[in-house]
Amino acid sequence: MSLKVIELNDNAIRVGDENGIILQSPGFALAVGDELELGESAQQKARIHPTSSYNKYWHELSMEPLSHGNGIRHLADIAYAHLLYLSKTADVDADVIFAVPGNFTRQQLAILLGLAKQSPFNPVGIVDSALVAALSIGHDGPALVYVDIQLHQVVLTKVLTNLTTSNKQFEIDSVVQVPGVGSQNFMDLMMRLATGLFIQQCRFNPQHDAESEQQLYNALPHWLRQNDANESSLLLELKTPDAVHTAKMPRASLIDNLSGYYKNIRQQITALSADKDTQLLVSGDMAALPGFITSLHSHNNIQILDPYAISATCLDYRAHISSNDSELHLVTSLALIGDDKSLETDSKEPTILQAQELPTHILFRNRAIAIDNIEIRNNQKPGSDQLNAEESNAQLIVLSQADLPASLGRFEKQNKEIYVDTGDQEFLLNQARVRGRQKLSLGDSIQFGNNSEEIRLIQVHNGQ
Repeated sequence: MSLKVIELNDNAIRVGDENGIILQSPGFALAVGDELELGESAQQKARIHPTSSYNKYWHELSMEPLSHGNGIRHLADIAYAHLLYLSKTADVDADVIFAVPGNFTRQQLAILLGLAKQSPFNPVGIVDSALVAALSIGHDGPALVYVDIQLHQVVLTKVLTNLTTSNKQFEIDSVVQVPGVGSQNFMDLMMRLATGLFIQQCRFNPQHDAESEQQLYNALPHWLRQNDANESSLLLELKTPDAVHTAKMPRASLIDNLSGYYKNIRQQITALSADKDTQLLVSGDMAALPGFITSLHSHNNIQILDPYAISATCLDYRAHISSNDSELHLVTSLALIGDDKSLETDSKEPTILQAQELPTHILFRNRAIAIDNIEIRNNQKPGSDQLNAEESNAQLIVLSQADLPASLGRFEKQNKEIYVDTGDQEFLLNQARVRGRQKLSLGDSIQFGNNSEEIRLIQVHNGQ
């Protein structure tokens, strides 16, 4: 019975422990008869039973009476049922830390803790998820803006860093909600685009009945993942009893239609990140939206958060988040642990990356290059792809790829941390489209196009 973390974002509620993410469950519920389905199965039937489907019970968590039936008194009833579902499905039966977004009101937090105390597990702490996200990367600058997406909105949280203390203090400064640009708004827009293409190219309307509309909704996430294999267009395919309908959605057209939503989000990001050297930290779900990272072309200091980072960091900081008091309080300020050896914690995971886990070399074309300051160039001349070993201060990695500039950026080593800086040049970091200066970890993969050669960070023991 280990400590578990529940990251309460209705786009994908995550349950994690020391072994990783155990469960991801979207904030959907479906009331059919006396049964209440929850999570992914409810989401995949929501379009078939729209009047019996709920997806705002976390977003609008309250105990206000509902006017319609289904045996549900208020949204808190559904939230409680979802907590029970998480407990049963992910075997959550001991201590739990909640990581919650900054948009939760005091009343909603009180309701959440009241429901949790009636659940099979024991809530021992509650912390702002953006604060934990900032701690997970140990940002050195004065401020950080965390960008995360929920079902019905995007939430931006500014985290300040106090560099005057011996241990850097991270503190929540402000929270901005951007309504109407949640994952469901993006899904609705993309469904309208896909429907128009099927009608135009196949004379088939997938929204003519609830079954095919649900099929379209369920298929969209799989189609979007095709971006890694085909930059130009998405291949959309729907099967009916009578035929297989296929349509193509140009990637450029998709991004152009999403650009209005991106503009609204970007305006708020710009307002929050006006301070010099502000780090932009983007959740993995937000970064996965087609073209979103590319739309942030004016922000060079962007990093994408690993999906497990919040759970792992909550476990690392358990001694500072957990409370023995009967009344739990939201933690909105914490000091970076760093090299503080006095931390009382039974976490089996190291707080910071240990030396044996750091990358030592860059693997390119089956050759391991010791990590230092390494320049990345692009040249199609024969023989130019070899490492220039004679240059001690500027080692080279030279790619041969059309339609790319001659200078692609450089790898930089600062103390024990490794960065790649490509300026305005977009590239793929672990298949996610990013640009600018990115912090790197052991095992990270870098490509300058879907079909380009891979550059990977590896570890070589004893210089071998």
